[in-house]
Amino acid sequence: MEISKAEIASATAASQNKSTTASTQELRGAEVLVKALQAEGVKYIWGYPGGSVLHIYDAFYKQDTIQHVLVRHEQAAVHAADGYARATGDVGVALVTSGPGVTNAVTGIATAYMDSIPLVVITGQVPTHAIGLDAFQECDTVGITRPIVKHNFLVKDANDLAETIKKAFHIARSGRPGPVVIDIPKDVSFKKVPYAGYPTSVEMRSYNPVRKGHGGQIRKALQLLLTAKRPYIYTGGGVLLSNASEELRTLVDMLGYPCTNTLMGLGAYPASDRKFLGMLGMHGTVEANNAMQNCDVLLAVGARFDDRVIGNPKHFAQNERKIIHIDIDPSSISKRVKVDIPIVGDVKDVLGEMIAMIKESAVKPDANALGAWWETIDGWRERNCLKYDRGNKDVIKPQYVVETLWDMTKDADTYITSDVGQHQMWAAQYYRFDEPRRWINSGGLGTMGVGIPYAMGIKLAKPDSEVFCITGEGSVQMCIQELSTCLQYNTPIKICALNNRYLGMVRQWQELDYEGRYSHSYMDALPNFVKLAEAYGHVGMLIERPQDVEPALREARKLKDRTVFMDFRTDPTENVFPMVQAGKGITEMLLGSEDL
Repeated sequence: MEISKAEIASATAASQNKSTTASTQELRGAEVLVKALQAEGVKYIWGYPGGSVLHIYDAFYKQDTIQHVLVRHEQAAVHAADGYARATGDVGVALVTSGPGVTNAVTGIATAYMDSIPLVVITGQVPTHAIGLDAFQECDTVGITRPIVKHNFLVKDANDLAETIKKAFHIARSGRPGPVVIDIPKDVSFKKVPYAGYPTSVEMRSYNPVRKGHGGQIRKALQLLLTAKRPYIYTGGGVLLSNASEELRTLVDMLGYPCTNTLMGLGAYPASDRKFLGMLGMHGTVEANNAMQNCDVLLAVGARFDDRVIGNPKHFAQNERKIIHIDIDPSSISKRVKVDIPIVGDVKDVLGEMIAMIKESAVKPDANALGAWWETIDGWRERNCLKYDRGNKDVIKPQYVVETLWDMTKDADTYITSDVGQHQMWAAQYYRFDEPRRWINSGGLGTMGVGIPYAMGIKLAKPDSEVFCITGEGSVQMCIQELSTCLQYNTPIKICALNNRYLGMVRQWQELDYEGRYSHSYMDALPNFVKLAEAYGHVGMLIERPQDVEPALREARKLKDRTVFMDFRTDPTENVFPMVQAGKGITEMLLGSEDL
């Protein structure tokens, strides 16, 4: 008997429908979210429960592949996810409830946004029917976070959840990375919907970041670079974000040119190499800043010429130089400084192409001109701008603590986090980073309180590494409640508090710019940090003499399974030098108290 085409089509359709039904399951929105995160390979999520996310927390209770870390404040949840992302290169994930949960998370989101860190922050929202009615714990999450995210979503239909999460992770990690917020109303997380699996790919017509640089532009840049008399390579956080440290090192070594890193770029090129001139900018070295001002060809890689790097733009523009700028974000190019050869593309890809072209090129750098340029740089180096009173036996110099820590851990698998202030700059100046993603700090927003949560996030991801938080007695109190989280989740970090009893950077500016009027910069009622650490179940140490610094650090390192809080009582009068004052050019540096 002959079977008609219509019958074959009907049977095929029924069979397909059967297999689709078999592979499709009914899940609540919260369960779809968990399955999506599992499909993305998420290992850790930092969060704090509340009414609008209880369905999501219930779904987490029923799975065992993602570890949820209960923080003590939503700000710390986002900071910990951020620290994890900075150290690993993976997308960090945080979960907070609606209203105050969201507003507490805002500082963490803005911190990640300013430093281009890939995060997905999941926020609870009141039920869809209550949005806009001033419901309990309601806030306009999309409106509040819009200026501080790469993108945000409000999911009104549970059927859209899986695709939205796929888009969020793609946006967070691709192009110039950044935080993405997914706002999920309570009823959306509860509603049952058919789930046929997580999307394998994502397409967004309006979002297609360029990866490959323009070949013609790269050739033009190379011609300029190879014929330079006074070349300089200036690199920022973009090198680390695109995992291009190896390419940068190859390029610098092939050319023999001097190199500098921004605060966010430290470790991209080894600090121990002679070609590294130190960090540049407001608290940069004399040689790094002078080379920036006096070079004739500048190659800027994954950096944005921000105010802390070039100082006064008019002063910077006084000297003629040709500028090549490589960045994945076209909006960063010629934003503050006009450049001659823009190259939009992924730093890793562009540097790789550059290296290949150099190998094929017959043109070699001018050895005589380069030799003369290095002589000039060595002359600047002789100023020894990072000198301090190393022989002081009466009071602990904060620089000495950092230098001692570096000397002890330079050959170990070590991560350094910092808070924000003088201690941050001393860490950047005196801990010489040779590897990428080992220096974790808040550069763009300058957020106090990140140090402990960053360290916590890193220690969870890197349990066999040593993780030190260099902080101050002001910053550390901003998120000190996370010492409780460290105990609960066994993340034994080492905290080095450079305690000078002042809000040090504020005091320094008040000394230099406000004739010593120390308005509210003195910390008059500090806790006993040793007892506080012990109250949280950790080890506390008080260190008051220079000769006790090294033994204390040695003892803390031996306590591998304990969080140790070291309260170093440091010189309250010490300032960070070199320093470029606001409104000055980068070569107009104060090198010490003799310049005041």
